[in-house]
Amino acid sequence: MTRAARLTFAALGLAAASASAQGDRPTIDQLQSVLPSIGANEAPVWTKDGSRLFYLGTDGALWSVAASGGNSVRHLALGGASQLRRSPDGALVSYVKAVPGGNDIHGWDIAAQTERRISHLSGHVRSYSFSPDGQRIALANDRQGSEDIYLVTTATGAATRITSSPLYEVFPSFTPDGNTVLYTRLDSRWVDHDVFAVPAAGGPSRLVLADKDYFDYRQGASFGFTRVSPDGKSILFRSQRSGWANYWLAPLSGGPARPLSAEPADQSEARWSPDGSEVLFLSITNGTQSLKVARSSGGAARTVVAPAVGMVTRAEWSPDGRSISYGFGNPTKGQDLYLVAAGGGAPTQLTFPGADCPAPSLLIEPEKIAWVNEGLTINAYLYKPKGLRPGDKVPVIMLVHGGPTSQFSDNYQLQAQFFASRGYLVIAPNVRGSSGYGKVFEDLNNRDWGHGDLRDVLAGVAWAKRQPYVNPAKIGITGISYGGMLTMYAISFAPGVFQAAISGSGYGDVKDFHTVVPVLQHSQLLHYELGKWPSTPAVEAIYRRSSAILKAKDATAPAMIIHGYGLDVLDTEYAAWKYSRELAKHSKIVEYKSYPGETYYVYGRENTKQMLGDMLEFFDRYLKDPSADAGR
Repeated sequence: MTRAARLTFAALGLAAASASAQGDRPTIDQLQSVLPSIGANEAPVWTKDGSRLFYLGTDGALWSVAASGGNSVRHLALGGASQLRRSPDGALVSYVKAVPGGNDIHGWDIAAQTERRISHLSGHVRSYSFSPDGQRIALANDRQGSEDIYLVTTATGAATRITSSPLYEVFPSFTPDGNTVLYTRLDSRWVDHDVFAVPAAGGPSRLVLADKDYFDYRQGASFGFTRVSPDGKSILFRSQRSGWANYWLAPLSGGPARPLSAEPADQSEARWSPDGSEVLFLSITNGTQSLKVARSSGGAARTVVAPAVGMVTRAEWSPDGRSISYGFGNPTKGQDLYLVAAGGGAPTQLTFPGADCPAPSLLIEPEKIAWVNEGLTINAYLYKPKGLRPGDKVPVIMLVHGGPTSQFSDNYQLQAQFFASRGYLVIAPNVRGSSGYGKVFEDLNNRDWGHGDLRDVLAGVAWAKRQPYVNPAKIGITGISYGGMLTMYAISFAPGVFQAAISGSGYGDVKDFHTVVPVLQHSQLLHYELGKWPSTPAVEAIYRRSSAILKAKDATAPAMIIHGYGLDVLDTEYAAWKYSRELAKHSKIVEYKSYPGETYYVYGRENTKQMLGDMLEFFDRYLKDPSADAGR
């Protein structure tokens, strides 16, 4: 088929201006302007003297701000970068950015204000660390067909490969004396992690510890770096062995591990203090993330930043260990950079929202709600439209997250704010399979995609229908990625429940993850959660049971199928188009649109603006018309 033929289900071309502000509700442009000041997923880095912090902005540039406050300085346009670091001598700020064939490490000379390329391996650098003297960098690179560890000379870029297993070897770090490199080897399923030590000068690797049963969809990033204490005696690592993602300590020389500060919450982003006496980490409970510090010798952690609502992120010690920098945002505010004394106290804000951001009064503070389904407590966020009056009955949109191992948390949600500001009640649940509620809960949707988790959504619909301000005959659903799949499941497996559904970047036939979609981590996810494909008739039955396309004939809800597309039409359009075509084959109401210049997902500002306008027009057509009220 030609591309023109693929776009004939609907002529959507609705100008996003149709969703412009009315009265005091924010425009799409304003809602899109609620952006974090600090971008990427890496913590800002301190200069060696502790006077400034460098950070990656959401504009793709390198910025810095004085630790004492003041205006931020834009240093260099990077076109997008990640993995921000600082060399031990303080001369370079380093980061990874795209090059032909993949990406490589680059450095910004702080004194000379110039940039240079440090590594020349191409492939993909997914993790790296400086040696203590800054003369070498240990990195993981996939140019040889799997990820291996290389040592690169910082001055010349000369590279030596020091591991060569066909298994993925990732997240290298040096011991404080610079003589040894620690790295993690994933097993073939990305479920078990073995940490090895290898001499930096070359030689055989030694197994330091083995961690089991922690599926790592992000190719080792969930387990992350094994961090060596400043005295070189202990290692810090992340594990789910307690049933939660907590940090553990073990002797570098070998021996049993002990928890750093055990708690029924997921911990992340741990860092040793400069003197090794303490460790900071982030702790999330029901979507709220705090900053804590624990003594490395043991004992309960103290909470340094404890928001009632919000997300502390990207924390880092100052060079003298007296202060901690961190990001903070909440459901009505993008992430900004803050500074707090290590012992706690009032924080200092270092970066601030842009002038285009809407006033907080225009945005909606969600409520945290919960319902019980099949013995499980399902937590959710409730976004009520402003100005509800007695007797009002508003339509509902169930907003489901991707992953499926992910969660809604106390951060800004563009779609939730947009639809709630347009008169919809939005409910964003953390259904079974979500992270943040323990490993048992996280694994409950294994071998069961589209069934137990969908029943949790349907229980949320039942909760909504009991509320006096809800129109029970006008229920919609939408989501992106696995949220798009769960929307497809709702269309196919729950006929009669929803009156409109918009699937974003979903897959209707799960075996396509293995036969069509060229992304290894997706295949690994399906192997872990649904079973090895192809294998036994029982596993193939699970795949069929979790493929929405096989029951498209049962659909009753008008459906809209959307996604982005790039250069490879087959890979970026086939999955969504295939489900759309199956709905159309059975004479279901279906509209289909893809947005150019994207990946399979829609990220671009203008495309997102257009997409939100298209989605609003579709939901308004089916959820704000009066027809369904008659005869109900």
